[in-house]
Amino acid sequence: MVTLCIIIGVVLVVLVVGIVHHQHKLRLRAHIMKEAIRNQDFSFRLPTNNLLPGERAMQEALNELGENIRQQMNKNEVESWERLTRVLTHEMMNATAPITSITQSLLSRPDVKGTLLEDGIKAIYDTSRHLSDFVTNYRKMSELEKPVLSEVPLRPMLDELCKTYQQLAWTIDVPANTILKADKGMLRQILMNLIKNAIEAEATKIIIELTCTQNPSPKTILIGNDGSPIPAENRQSLFVPFFTTKRTGSGIGLSLSRRMMIQQGGMLDLAEKNLPGCHVTFVLSSI
Repeated sequence: MVTLCIIIGVVLVVLVVGIVHHQHKLRLRAHIMKEAIRNQDFSFRLPTNNLLPGERAMQEALNELGENIRQQMNKNEVESWERLTRVLTHEMMNATAPITSITQSLLSRPDVKGTLLEDGIKAIYDTSRHLSDFVTNYRKMSELEKPVLSEVPLRPMLDELCKTYQQLAWTIDVPANTILKADKGMLRQILMNLIKNAIEAEATKIIIELTCTQNPSPKTILIGNDGSPIPAENRQSLFVPFFTTKRTGSGIGLSLSRRMMIQQGGMLDLAEKNLPGCHVTFVLSSI
């Protein structure tokens, strides 16, 4: 009888300790999610192992909710930039067009050529042309046509890009029969933008992997390169239009690519974990 009581006591202690430990883990999860929401970081993915069935279902739902909120915030950000783009494009074109025209006319006059005025007028002309080019990039952000979705074979498109950019070493882990539901022209432009971005970052290799191989399931494509790593302080601004750390960059490629992905029902992001051998990895998801 005494032995039985001891066994029951030990079992109860173990159960109490297990319950206390489990509740501590749940409180820790809640704290992590509250901090993520407070910092507007909805990229959290808390593990679902070692949870009871109901708790696992709740955690999976919260993870999915965080992803949906993050995607909606990205879409709202893109729409805000579109509205700003339309206003700025109109105002800047109205300001730069007459300046460019007048200075160009003055530079062609014989009484200006070879005088001290020529350098000053040329500086004004060059500046106005630069602003005009800037406005042209703005227009790219606001004049995208609606995507025409169709079944696009991915591997032939990647093989074509390999031939175009032969200076890079390519590793492609994509089945030959992979089909995406996408706008073919937009998808090709997105891939080209990511490759050009890698080349500008002095990359020597490109690695492309497909994380879902079953058709017609949504696909996630990982595109990694060994170019210069992206500093932590720049990651949040990477997809902001006209943000660039390059002296000759326009800052349009990545933001435009994200917008094209959103229009197709997908998303373009930086991966939290890089592919092996890569310093930067982009994720094309839900296509």
